[in-house]
Amino acid sequence: MGWMAQMRGARRDDKELGDGVWRRAHDRFSRGLDRFHQVLEGIESDELYNALVMIADHLADLQPRVRAVCVAAQGQRPSSGTDIPGSHAGVHRTLSKAANDLAAAAQAAAMARLDGERWGYNSAGLENVAFRADLVVDGVRAAEEALAAVG
Repeated sequence: MGWMAQMRGARRDDKELGDGVWRRAHDRFSRGLDRFHQVLEGIESDELYNALVMIADHLADLQPRVRAVCVAAQGQRPSSGTDIPGSHAGVHRTLSKAANDLAAAAQAAAMARLDGERWGYNSAGLENVAFRADLVVDGVRAAEEALAAVG
């Protein structure tokens, strides 16, 4: 991405997400997603790589939904600091949990990568990665529901 495109994207983020808790919630989810994709780099087993890419793609599909929740929350209860708006505490809590579950899924993927390299694809712990990815999906859905309840 070119320098100008990055600047336009940053300005758009500032306008839509602000610089408070909603921006941080969005960015934290994005960092977790980036970390999950970084784990995929260098996997030697095609089977393990393909299985983890399927999960990573499913998680990446959640990014626009997280952004939509954060943009809507910023529109309803603007934030420019670290204080979480009381009426939207549930929304923030569920977004934070989803980002935390995403970080745990990335960690499980890293462990699956190590196990797969040592013991083979069948022992890679993909069930754990899939379970943690499902928790992320549930968290994003809960954030959407919490936003609808207060909106």
